[in-house]
Amino acid sequence: MKTINGWRRAITTVSFVALCAASSFSATAQAAADLLAQAKANGTLRVANTQSSPPWSMLDENNKPVGYDVAIAKEVGKRIGVPNVVFVADSFKNFVEGLKTGKYDLVMNDLTPTPEREQQVDFGDPYGVEDFRIFVPAGNTDIKGKDTLKGKRVGVVTGSSNETWARAHLRDSDIRSYDNGGLVFNDLGSGRIDAVIISHFGGMKYANVNHLPVKEVGEPLIYQLSAPAMVKGQPALRAAVNKAISDMRADGTIQAIAKKWVGRDYDMPGTIAKAQAQKE
Repeated sequence: MKTINGWRRAITTVSFVALCAASSFSATAQAAADLLAQAKANGTLRVANTQSSPPWSMLDENNKPVGYDVAIAKEVGKRIGVPNVVFVADSFKNFVEGLKTGKYDLVMNDLTPTPEREQQVDFGDPYGVEDFRIFVPAGNTDIKGKDTLKGKRVGVVTGSSNETWARAHLRDSDIRSYDNGGLVFNDLGSGRIDAVIISHFGGMKYANVNHLPVKEVGEPLIYQLSAPAMVKGQPALRAAVNKAISDMRADGTIQAIAKKWVGRDYDMPGTIAKAQAQKE
């Protein structure tokens, strides 16, 4: 009986080890797969965005993704040989894990290359930049800048770089996270929170579209670059995306797209260069 039980335990152990080895092999194979070649073979490039982050990504009246990042992603797809770009809706907090599990090939939605993110995924060259500001109700006179946010209820988007910045620099504030910008501005308008930290572009878009009586106060808190994110170990995809972005900056495509979605007078390539110089 002991011998039979011993064999059973041995077989179970071997089976478990084999299963773990198979899972490890599968994960390694997935990481080693050439995603650019796969996208070309499938004829589809899967790009994640929130579809609720104007002017970067949002839904139009026909529920189709539009915006600056959407237009950039479509152009990148054409230039790397995969013109059929399929957009996958997700939230900032899921982007990194979504890439690592193969849910999409790229994330292009105003995503900032932070040191924490760069430990887990790779980033291409920047194609966008923005400044983060404080938004308050139009009638507010107490909040005038960063130093007056002590004890205030401050809304941010979950998983975004503005949440990371707020939690690191506003330790005396009540930071409240929301899954999308629309919800955070709704609560600002209803008085559930006192202020919102978000990009100038995104904040003004929400304010104008929803006719909200809000205003910006203080100086810009930070300037942040946005770049395409991808799973680690994809040199071909990264090189192709970087070349497309470089060519788009050089031939005026990025400025033309920025003029349409961000603002007529906003110098996107020039501001990217300034932000890069400050970072260096």
